Amino acid sequence: MSDFDVDLFVIGGGSGGVRAARIAAGYGARVTVAEEYRFGGTCVIRGCVPKKLMVYASHIHKDIADAAGFGWTIPAASFDWPTFRANKDKEIARLEGIYTANVDRSGATTLKTRAVFEDPHTLRLTNGDLVRAAHILIATGGAPNHGPIFPGIEHVISSNEVFDLPQLPKRIVIQGGGYIALEFACIFAGFGSDVTLVYRGDNILRGFDEDVRKHLRAEMEKQGITILTGCTVTKIDKHGDEFTSHLSDGASIASDQVLFAIGRHPAVANMGLEKAGVAINPANGGIAVNEFCQTNVPHIYAIGDVTHRINLTPVAIREGHAFADTVFGKRSVKVDYSNIPTAVFSQPEVGTVGLTEAEARAQFSHVDVYMTNFKPIKATLSGSESRVLMKLIVDATTDIVVGCHLVGHEAAELIQVLGICIKMKATKADFDATVAVHPSAAEELVTMRTPTARYVREAAE
Repeated sequence: MSDFDVDLFVIGGGSGGVRAARIAAGYGARVTVAEEYRFGGTCVIRGCVPKKLMVYASHIHKDIADAAGFGWTIPAASFDWPTFRANKDKEIARLEGIYTANVDRSGATTLKTRAVFEDPHTLRLTNGDLVRAAHILIATGGAPNHGPIFPGIEHVISSNEVFDLPQLPKRIVIQGGGYIALEFACIFAGFGSDVTLVYRGDNILRGFDEDVRKHLRAEMEKQGITILTGCTVTKIDKHGDEFTSHLSDGASIASDQVLFAIGRHPAVANMGLEKAGVAINPANGGIAVNEFCQTNVPHIYAIGDVTHRINLTPVAIREGHAFADTVFGKRSVKVDYSNIPTAVFSQPEVGTVGLTEAEARAQFSHVDVYMTNFKPIKATLSGSESRVLMKLIVDATTDIVVGCHLVGHEAAELIQVLGICIKMKATKADFDATVAVHPSAAEELVTMRTPTARYVREAAE
């Protein structure tokens, strides 16, 4: 590799790229990481982390309301958006510094620059410098997608801009029905905004278990969030500081902001991929890779959202680590994409791992479903109408629990632990043999004894 300036050049300083750089450097590789915006990537800078801080901030009003039922008298509280935004920005800047410092400490070099391909081994930086690399890792992530162009689309903001709004909108229209749209709908409703969610499908959270979809929608509507399905925004008019969103069903909605969260596309534009000969997957628009995250050009790899497979930060981190182990650690490591737990930080939270009921019924001949829907103990005094949903999906032939779905407080924390159980192929008998922690919501997971539904697929004649 002496003919090359570096052994590894990483394009993108997000979670996946940083992990790959640090592990590769630990193996003794000469590594450079280029990031054109801010180290930390989408998750740290304008995604998971600031969003979770917003979730915490927006939930406090409910905690204050709940306190009265427990005997607390709390004076009227007020919320100051600029103060929260400044504190949030300070924390994100701190984390960005940690990401950069960790790369530097590993022995890799960090560059604040854009890097584009000149040929399969050469990258041109913003200042015109050329770098030749033996191996190249593309970890540029994704970017918000606004969908088809329509009149007034220039007034739409995305999840990139929402973190830096100068003031809290009193009314907001959000288009989308996935993770990001639902999380921000609950966040702004928690802050006291009038929220309308617009989604083209028949119900929110496409791809999730049907009972989860129905339950979360009902819980969101209890909070005063208006959910309009089966329609889309087709035009936006601006009148001073106010916007009017016109919908495909003929209705119109006035608001102070319009946020689109209808998905993200891989950040592959203007990278010079054609000069490197890197192929795009025609099915999803991401960079095409094999099981080792290797592109069609053997020394070029891609990880994370830019491949548009499973767009989750922990997956990108796992892929980055596996890449470095394989290429520089000389150990053949593949990422296991089965039974990945995930959470939606809506209010209430959703946690899910494994198969949905529909997926299980399509895959197995005998399926047992255990489900409970209950009022948590805290709500008995707080007066909250919120309810918890817990659902286990079991392959009745083997007794293995193949899916778990939760909607309720701390569902994300629970699903991380349950993900271990599902990964280990725990049986329903294992759940039943576990002594309950009482009183807790989680005890319901080990006390459900009778299936609420049982399905037997008739054998094909």
